[in-house]
Amino acid sequence: MSEMIRERLLALVDEKYRQFHSKLVPGTDNILGVRLPHQRELAKEIARGDWRSYLATAQADYYEEDMIAGLVIGYAKADIEEILRYTATFVPKIKNWGICDSFCNNLKIAKKHRQQVWEFLQPYLQSREEFELRFGVVMLLNFYIEDEYIDQVLARLDAAKHEGYYVKMAVAWAVSLCFIKYPDKTMNYLRHNTLDDWTYNKSLQKIIESLRVDKPTKQLIAGMKRK
Repeated sequence: MSEMIRERLLALVDEKYRQFHSKLVPGTDNILGVRLPHQRELAKEIARGDWRSYLATAQADYYEEDMIAGLVIGYAKADIEEILRYTATFVPKIKNWGICDSFCNNLKIAKKHRQQVWEFLQPYLQSREEFELRFGVVMLLNFYIEDEYIDQVLARLDAAKHEGYYVKMAVAWAVSLCFIKYPDKTMNYLRHNTLDDWTYNKSLQKIIESLRVDKPTKQLIAGMKRK
């Protein structure tokens, strides 16, 4: 099946899109240029069939092949334990933000098994590997900015220390989403945190850029920037 999927990907290549997307994912030199909706359709098709055999033999020479493997895990119908086993195998293969974020967004099984997935995420939230840690943070911002978890989410974001750009950006993104949904709790956090200056200021910037924050609040947030 993997050969057939590659052939279908090659038939969907869009050179202009390849050039565009390659600029968004710097350092990734194996992008074919297949638009994400096409990849999702292929992944859904695989997930409706013998997806386990596909994942066991899936090729990974191209960005899109890695992406589809990750999407298949999210679309697959299986119990949570099996999905988490496949997730644990896939996460170390994540080498860029594009695959990381699409993979996380598609793991919607987390909505039905929040506590089990929360426990699964804890080692990743302490990882020293940039994209393992980003995986953990992006899972938090997708599925755990909720009443039951917000205090723990803010604590985990504060503890997510890494010099990698893609971790810092994910943390800032997550903090801004926390602020939008829980402004009082997050404001208190912003006044008492251990974020590095870059991540802290980027968090403020993302809050200010949000269309869901009113002008007086944006002015207040702007005044909190660290020099």
